[in-house]
Amino acid sequence: MIEYIFLMTGIIGGVFSYLVVIEKKLYRAALWLMLFLLSVATLYVILGSGFMGAVQIIVYVGAVITLLIFTIMLTRGEEVAD
Repeated sequence: MIEYIFLMTGIIGGVFSYLVVIEKKLYRAALWLMLFLLSVATLYVILGSGFMGAVQIIVYVGAVITLLIFTIMLTRGEEVAD
């Protein structure tokens, strides 16, 4: 059962990382990146390293993504039509 959860989390993480790359809007790409980093933290917890999972959530999801979203919001210019 753990192997199945690990495999599904890895596949979901791969999908999220693909969505980060193909997304055109920065805000959505940052949200996809946040979900990808949460899936990486889940993989750490499944592998038995709860401390690394917690550090992943606190440092990357909590701090880096918040800073990235804050920066995107502050530097927002006019939207360019495709």
